Amino acid sequence: MTEVSMSLTGHLKELRTRLLIVLLSFFLAFFVGLFVSKPLILFLQKDDLPKEVILHVFKVTDAFQIYIEMAFVIGLVLVFPVILYQLWAFVKPGLHAAEQRITLRYIPITFLLFLFGVVFSYLITFPFILKFMFQFVAELGVETTIGLATYFQFLLQIVLSFGVLFELPMVIMLLTRLSLITPNGMRRSRKYAYFCLLIIAAFIAPPEILSHLMITVPLIGLYEISIVVSGLTVRRMDKEMKTKKML
Repeated sequence: MTEVSMSLTGHLKELRTRLLIVLLSFFLAFFVGLFVSKPLILFLQKDDLPKEVILHVFKVTDAFQIYIEMAFVIGLVLVFPVILYQLWAFVKPGLHAAEQRITLRYIPITFLLFLFGVVFSYLITFPFILKFMFQFVAELGVETTIGLATYFQFLLQIVLSFGVLFELPMVIMLLTRLSLITPNGMRRSRKYAYFCLLIIAAFIAPPEILSHLMITVPLIGLYEISIVVSGLTVRRMDKEMKTKKML
């Protein structure tokens, strides 16, 4: 067996090990989610927003479906840091010592950004959309009847989407360090990026202009923050390069 094939075999074995760790971790996290899901659903129903309407079950399996979906989402959130660490551990041998330390620091920051996006969307974006929809329904003189599954699936769609999208600054920082993008390039591509963000917001938001804008504006703000992050990353890289030359 050649050295190349042995190396490839070793990488595949390591990848399999990392995937097994992630799967086992998710199984345990999902098990925890089964215990947390019901109290979390009851807690979210007691919030000020759902109190305005009575949530209904239209199918026999709706309540159990939401219970399992919520447990699945809780499992994914809990296992997210494990996924990031296993990904880092897999690419670690190909990184320099300084790169290993820097990328390892990204893991808690990335997870915190995800949680911040979830909290931001639940406290600001989701209430705005829901209140606007309730007000519009009331103006039409129609009684609001919402299914339990519909409400929680819409809630998860909004908060999880924002959780993922709030990872944008970290992704930009990583791509900048890999020299794949530059802050100047991001500035020149603003109009194309804004157009892409409008499309992304259309998939997240209901087909209504104010809700669409309510989602698009924070995304544009994230893009502008990412430009600043990219610029700071370039400056730090230049400083590190000068330090190395002096040594």
